[in-house]
Amino acid sequence: MIERLPERVKIIANFSVGYDHVDVVAAKKKGLVVTNTPDVLSDATAELTIMLMLGAARRASEGERLVRSRAWKDWSPSFMVGVQMTGKRLGIIGFGRVGQVVARRAKAFDMEIHYHNRRRVAAENEAGAIYHATPEELLPHCDFLALHCVSSPETSKLLNARRIALLPDGAIVVNASRGVVIDDEALLAALQSGKLYAAGLDVFNNEPDIHPGYRQLENVFLMPHIGSATRETRDAMGFRALDNLDAYFAGRPPGDRVA
Repeated sequence: MIERLPERVKIIANFSVGYDHVDVVAAKKKGLVVTNTPDVLSDATAELTIMLMLGAARRASEGERLVRSRAWKDWSPSFMVGVQMTGKRLGIIGFGRVGQVVARRAKAFDMEIHYHNRRRVAAENEAGAIYHATPEELLPHCDFLALHCVSSPETSKLLNARRIALLPDGAIVVNASRGVVIDDEALLAALQSGKLYAAGLDVFNNEPDIHPGYRQLENVFLMPHIGSATRETRDAMGFRALDNLDAYFAGRPPGDRVA
């Protein structure tokens, strides 16, 4: 599609931090500048991640359906019992901007933070988080696992059956990064078997035509890819995209150029 763009098109200013939907190689061949909107999404996406963790752990989708459908009739000691976040171990794969904010927010729940990143981050950014050199080393320490890695050939189906098997029984997986990092069939099998207690997902393969298996399970808390969907963040993203356009057409290098 990029090859068919008119010659007068000079820049693609993405309204997103991810740019895997742009054929960067083709853009470079055509001489197009590509920009994104980093930095401004971290707080909103981290908030959404915490919501996914809570929603999955406390069976939020089930509870809301019970109330809305008038199926909620009584109370018992075992009614809607979920999993507590407080004091649990949180593993984060991808300890960049968003991952680090998630870690800070999770500390309010007295969670012990573990992480894997392509490179270990500076001690001041770790803020006490425990580094693991590989996902395989990290996964046994995760009562909750949050995925915050970029979409790339290396991260495609990063969370597969072999790695899910390394998680503690009853772990909870949340994903607010990209759907491609999860092997859907492997995750669904683990949710159905009880290997995983629950999952909270904001992103999927083939959005919005997601794997139908997710809709059939009660122990999946589903959101429609809204990690950045706050008024404050969407405004900041728009202004960041405009800043990149203003810089380009003023003859200055755009601050967020990725190609």
